Amino acid sequence: MARGKVSAADVLRGLLGENDNSGGGGWRLPRRKPSTPPVIRVVDRVITDVLDLRAVEVPYVLEFERCQFEAAPDLRQANLAGVSFTDCDLPGLEARNLSSSNDVSLLGCRVTGLTDLTDAEIAGSVLLRDSRFSVPGGLCIHGDRLTAAGALLGFGIHTEGEVRFAGARIGGNVNLGSAVLENPDGFTLNGNGMQVGGNFLGAFTSHGVIFLANARISSALSLRGAMLSRGDILDETTDPHADPSVTLILDRADVSGDLELDRGFTSAGTIRAVNTRIGGTLSLADAVLDAVSPPAVGTDPTGSGRALHVDGAEIGGDVVGRGVKIKGQLRMVDTHVRGSITIERATVDNPAADAVLANRSQIGSNFVVRESNIAGGLELRGITVGANLDLRGSRLIKPGKYRHQPREKPSLDIGGATIGRDLICARGDKEFVAHGGVRCRRATIGRMANFNGAVLGYKLDSHALNAMGMQVQELMLNVVSPPKGLVTLRQARCTSLDDNENFWNATGFIDLDDFRYDSLAFPINLRDDAQVQQRLRWLRQAMRRSYHPRPYDQFAEMLTAAGNEEHASTVLIEKQRLRYKAVAEGMRFFGPLVLVWSFLQRSMVGYGYRPARALGWLIAAWVVGSIWFQVKGPLIEINDDDHLPWNAWLYTIDLVVPIVDFGNKNRWQTPGVSQWIASGLIVTGWLLATTVAAGLTRMLKR
Repeated sequence: MARGKVSAADVLRGLLGENDNSGGGGWRLPRRKPSTPPVIRVVDRVITDVLDLRAVEVPYVLEFERCQFEAAPDLRQANLAGVSFTDCDLPGLEARNLSSSNDVSLLGCRVTGLTDLTDAEIAGSVLLRDSRFSVPGGLCIHGDRLTAAGALLGFGIHTEGEVRFAGARIGGNVNLGSAVLENPDGFTLNGNGMQVGGNFLGAFTSHGVIFLANARISSALSLRGAMLSRGDILDETTDPHADPSVTLILDRADVSGDLELDRGFTSAGTIRAVNTRIGGTLSLADAVLDAVSPPAVGTDPTGSGRALHVDGAEIGGDVVGRGVKIKGQLRMVDTHVRGSITIERATVDNPAADAVLANRSQIGSNFVVRESNIAGGLELRGITVGANLDLRGSRLIKPGKYRHQPREKPSLDIGGATIGRDLICARGDKEFVAHGGVRCRRATIGRMANFNGAVLGYKLDSHALNAMGMQVQELMLNVVSPPKGLVTLRQARCTSLDDNENFWNATGFIDLDDFRYDSLAFPINLRDDAQVQQRLRWLRQAMRRSYHPRPYDQFAEMLTAAGNEEHASTVLIEKQRLRYKAVAEGMRFFGPLVLVWSFLQRSMVGYGYRPARALGWLIAAWVVGSIWFQVKGPLIEINDDDHLPWNAWLYTIDLVVPIVDFGNKNRWQTPGVSQWIASGLIVTGWLLATTVAAGLTRMLKR
């Protein structure tokens, strides 16, 4: 349809049928008469000069449909009943300090210049549906400190340039559903300090940075289904906490409801919400987050960059990440989550770096990373978890490296953590795998540490499990295969130990110094000698057959506390055997003598722990000695005046049993070999009888 050309003044005069030039050669709009319709409509016109309503009070709603403006309408300081542009072409709109009693609408319009709504006060809503605003590289909509009692609705808008609503106050919802925002190397939407009385809904496409720092949103912020990206020119900075590829900035924002970045939400860049307060749930379910780190920072400890950066955030509800796919780092240091963190069947890809960094964070309930594939490490040092830290069935591969050291970090590091209930690194639908091992040094766990069905380590020189100083009630170590690398249980404490042979067959040394456990999950039966011998073999294997006394002392103390003193003695005998063996290995010339002495003590008295053996040897010495003297015949009396009957058995028992004198030992001469045998029986008697007496004393004390 052809549009007729008309000047702005003629349009208004013709519609009103009024003209008054008394105001210095200009024209002004009269007050509306009661019989006059409250709407001024202009349809299918080309308006050639400036529609100048600056500082004019218009008691009409101005409606322009399918009009083309050759100059930007000037509504600055105007007081209008309302204004609407529908399917119009505008070179811009000047509406700074505009006051409107109703809505301000640009519906289906094409605006090629700045739309300036700075400091405007609108009693209704701002409607921008299906319009296109194009100022490439500059401001296309400027709404700083805009006040709207209603909503800001931008369904389907397409912008080229920056949309700026810094400090704006919107009473209702902000809805940018299906919008396309383009400003690749700058802000597509700048809502710094923006206040929204309702929901902020944005299932839009943004090619640039969404800047909502310091925003206050009274309900939910939902970017469900949004697609965010930015240009190739990224921020250059030496700040290690900066995010050069950021696409969404929510620093210090306050969202009273949920923050929804889920269900098709994608970001080719960092989502940043540092020190943000979220009253409800942070949802990342089925989202795709890609850090898109530039090559210049490829060697940074963050690896591929930060995909989600929420340091210092306070989240009143849960963090839900079921099915989320993250390429880069999930960083949430010093974050406080009052509910749970649930990351299930997720993928986090940040190889050779920290995939999840959550040091010193506080989780009110559960921290769940279940059935997920993680390339990189989970660094959770000093974290506080109210209930369970559950990594059941997850696979942690390609661990990170320390910044100033060449060695690898553990796949899971919870050093100094406090966990209210359970640490679960166990089998789920599949085995729990931690190629870099698990570090729970000085961790405090309220109930159970479960490693049943785990695969720990993948290098012989790595640390498969470092539990130094860990405190837990139940320690479950039924691993599916021998840990590859070193295992440290030094100074660890547990009430109950549940283990299997695979654990004790670790490829590296197992440090058990001062490792204490009060009982075994399956106690050793008093008659089950085989199980004691099996556990002794496990200890020798764990310590690479070297001598370390404390593990044997602990094993014996545990058995003694359970009333199993016989098996405790077996353990202590093995400890002494290894002790003498270690001493012999350290002595070049006297080593064989030490081994002989060890053998004699072990076989005769069990290093003092088997006094019954001494009684047996004492009887054997009596029998052998008696047979010897019986065969040799009667000895010669020392005193010719004595006439004692000869009895080899009584004479021998007088030699063997010390202190007690049956009146035979000093009455007979022992010439030749018999003299040596008699002396040997006396020495043997002293040694064996002393051991028997010590054993009887311990028995009487019990």
